[in-house]
Amino acid sequence: MAAPAVTYDSICRQLAAKQFAPVYLLHGDEGYYIDELVRRFENILSEEEREFNLHVLYAPEVEPGAVMDLCMQYPMMADRQVVILKEAQSVPADRINKLHRYVASPAETTILVICCRGAQARGKELLAAVRAKGVNFESKKLSDYNAPAVIGAFIKAKGLKADPKALDMLIDYVGTDLSRLYNEIDKLMTALGAGATVTAEAVERNIGMSKDYNNFELVDALAVKDSGKVFRIADYFRSNPKNNPLVVSASTIFSFFADLLAAYYCADKSDNGIMAELKLRWPGQIKRYRAAMQRYNAFQVIEIIAAIRRYDAMSKGVGSRQSDHNLFHDLLFHILTAPGNIKF
Repeated sequence: MAAPAVTYDSICRQLAAKQFAPVYLLHGDEGYYIDELVRRFENILSEEEREFNLHVLYAPEVEPGAVMDLCMQYPMMADRQVVILKEAQSVPADRINKLHRYVASPAETTILVICCRGAQARGKELLAAVRAKGVNFESKKLSDYNAPAVIGAFIKAKGLKADPKALDMLIDYVGTDLSRLYNEIDKLMTALGAGATVTAEAVERNIGMSKDYNNFELVDALAVKDSGKVFRIADYFRSNPKNNPLVVSASTIFSFFADLLAAYYCADKSDNGIMAELKLRWPGQIKRYRAAMQRYNAFQVIEIIAAIRRYDAMSKGVGSRQSDHNLFHDLLFHILTAPGNIKF
């Protein structure tokens, strides 16, 4: 039977229960979880114990041999010492790999934490030793699919509730950078107080994103071919370019039409079948796809996807010198009027 996956939450629970492994390897692209875990490791010891038994080192500034020697020392007036080695991603793999000799036989009174923030750890022998003797945690970036569940759980843990549109607005506006997302949620917690519901109006009021002029509303308008609303939103984006980067808008539109095409070829075209195929998060989202399927046929969707790809190339200067917003305006017009003349 496979061992349970190591997660941020599982490590937090183990630390809270004082169940310590001798070695932890924290690595991966998402820095937020690594930073939070390091903070927790720094606070394992009492304030008095930390003075002599908490050692924070930086891999580019210390030799592996010195790290291993320090780890073999006995703690002073405490049951254990904590050694945190940061920036391990900044040194060559063969250098950090030398730590495998210590990890293979670690001291019982030392907790060694090796951090590769923003990168996967390298060193075949080190990785093997950590898997055998310690905890290997890879901190992965959120995907568009799992972001709502993760952020929703964080909002719930803060004592707040969130309606689906507000959640989508947050992710649409901030992206999947956890540090930024959690910072914005902390703002909402401060402004709304425990037990409150995060609504679209609350996001607009406290974070600065318009509840009526955003990518979420733009896709809704495209789905029903509401041209007036589509171009009002486009004009708002032109007037507020800093808060509405078109590269994000184009990506959001592309994702919608790519999913719409998948819906056309879904074996089970019931609401539940399409929701499962597209991994939709809440039942209200199916309405957007049903509305679009009444207004766009599969050939039109294929043409639209091709048009979005052309827009992406032209916005980068390939075959066009028009401004991004003019190109984006043309793209929206093309989407709304696509005849679906596909030649095979």
